[in-house]
Amino acid sequence: MVERKRLLTSVFIAAAVMTGSGVVASANHVRIDAPAVPSVVTPPTVPTPAQTLQAEEIKADVVRANVIYANKLQADQVRGTVYQGRQVKVNDSQGRIRAPEVVASVIYADEISANTVVAEQVYVRELDRR
Repeated sequence: MVERKRLLTSVFIAAAVMTGSGVVASANHVRIDAPAVPSVVTPPTVPTPAQTLQAEEIKADVVRANVIYANKLQADQVRGTVYQGRQVKVNDSQGRIRAPEVVASVIYADEISANTVVAEQVYVRELDRR
């Protein structure tokens, strides 16, 4: 009877071990695939500059344009080709612009006051470098 109990105990232990290892072994073939999460990259929105800007007065830290026409320009630094002469006349300008940065393709202004002016061509009557 003791041997029978020992034999049954061994069988139960073996069955438990096989069942436990069977779960582990059967878990190796189970594969869980999660759907790929698409990553969405949103570029920062950059406002497109106005094609043409016309103002009576512009006060800014930086003024950028391809071409600038101004009656009076006051700036610490002017980058670009400057054409100074009496033939530049900007008429019928209205409005005042005060901003950290003013960007346009072409700017017509009676007066521009800025720290830095960047343009390919600057046509101005009166230039005052501070």
